[in-house]
Amino acid sequence: MTRPPQQIVDLTDVAMSFGAVRALAGVDLAVAAGECVGLVGHNGAGKSTLVNVLAGGLIPDRGRIKVAGEDITHRFNVRTAHQHGIRCVFQELSLCPNLTVAENARIFHARLRGMSWKRRAAALIGAKLDEIFPGHDILPHDIIGDLSIGRRQMVEIARAFTVTVEPLDLVILDEPTSSLDAVTAGQLLAFVRRQVAMGTSVILISHMLGEVLGTCSRIVVMKDGGVVAAKPAAAFNRESLVSAMGTVVEVQGVAPRPEIAGSRQGEVMVEARSRRQLNDRKLVAHRGEVIGLAGLAGHGQTRMLLQIFAAAGKGDLFAEVRGPVAIIAGDRQTDGIFPLWSIGQNVTIRSLRGMVRRLLIDSDQERAMAATWQQKMRIKTPNMDDNILTLSGGNQQKALFARALGSDAGIVLMDDPMRGVDVGTKIEVYDRIRQEAAGGRTFLWYTTEIDELKYCDHVYVFRNGIIVDDIPRDELTEARVLSASFHEAA
Repeated sequence: MTRPPQQIVDLTDVAMSFGAVRALAGVDLAVAAGECVGLVGHNGAGKSTLVNVLAGGLIPDRGRIKVAGEDITHRFNVRTAHQHGIRCVFQELSLCPNLTVAENARIFHARLRGMSWKRRAAALIGAKLDEIFPGHDILPHDIIGDLSIGRRQMVEIARAFTVTVEPLDLVILDEPTSSLDAVTAGQLLAFVRRQVAMGTSVILISHMLGEVLGTCSRIVVMKDGGVVAAKPAAAFNRESLVSAMGTVVEVQGVAPRPEIAGSRQGEVMVEARSRRQLNDRKLVAHRGEVIGLAGLAGHGQTRMLLQIFAAAGKGDLFAEVRGPVAIIAGDRQTDGIFPLWSIGQNVTIRSLRGMVRRLLIDSDQERAMAATWQQKMRIKTPNMDDNILTLSGGNQQKALFARALGSDAGIVLMDDPMRGVDVGTKIEVYDRIRQEAAGGRTFLWYTTEIDELKYCDHVYVFRNGIIVDDIPRDELTEARVLSASFHEAA
């Protein structure tokens, strides 16, 4: 008789609260050896808290934790988890920005010591990067802080799969493709399937439902801190999975923006050219347009947005910007949130100048703005005076949207802003972008998700820091974007 596969982890009735907020409400979750489990749910459903419990970073208020059949509830911590072969790639990356790629690998593997540890750490992380992301351009001596967020994510993923002395039994991937372009994300998911076939277990947490359906053998759906569905992946399709999550918006989402009357006509709000551009091709954005920036991650899209942001109100040789600008950062921890401030303060900071009355900030107006945009963006919190870090990652991103859209900026720059945002919220945000653009606001939107480009009026593709193609929406295809991303178009 065939023996059932060994359970790597087995959580029973795990509950956790943070003050009045109930994050986990008696969760049961088991993962068998060689199993890929998809974990899905809206922002605030409890996924991140559950991940932290599995990784040993949080001690639950109640419940039992078994690892490889052994009850270690009362001595489970980060070190114990690592010793038992449990690794985690968190949505908010945990690399040390002032250290090199190799030095960050050394932190993960204390046994790498002695005179040659740097060489061995470099070889270890370099080989794993080559295996997962063939063709990458990351060097072991690169400083983490100098890398783009996508490359940092690649390093953290590769580090989680490296092995020295401790075993590797379960890897938890929390939104691992959120900053990766389509090609790199495909490389990662192919590697995950190979690892699972070799017996390693994986928990994949993603708001990209196609990734979950195409990679996982079983899917667990969370809502309001509990598990509401757990079935083989084959029992779900996208529509039934969204329904199980409790999405109240239409599954098909909002329709693409209608064509603007006199498209590519009217007042020009932004004109910008890459500093490396050798031809006369430039990015142009008219009032009320949504302009997409596409191409492989790290090929100059973020640099272009920052160039435009810096030129606002003063201009330079390469960019002319007409009107106030707001930016929504994709790397919210580094460039977006103020971690010591409240949610409300994070929302209103861009608009405080207009709230000054007799040299003082009108606190009533500030609170009113925070409350208004909490409702508009559906920020899930009992109190906007709570610290911003009490929010899930997706709700933090909603606060950044509220900050920009609640301001007087006529031009909004979006640097791959949908990191860690659930499918329902994405659809709501797409609809709001469309409404704001219809009112005359201009958006420049860098995205690594090709599907999001259909909401744009015009798309510019970047490669090696320059614009290599500009595509009207009626000519936009995935094949053309990918072709331009790899081959410089005329």
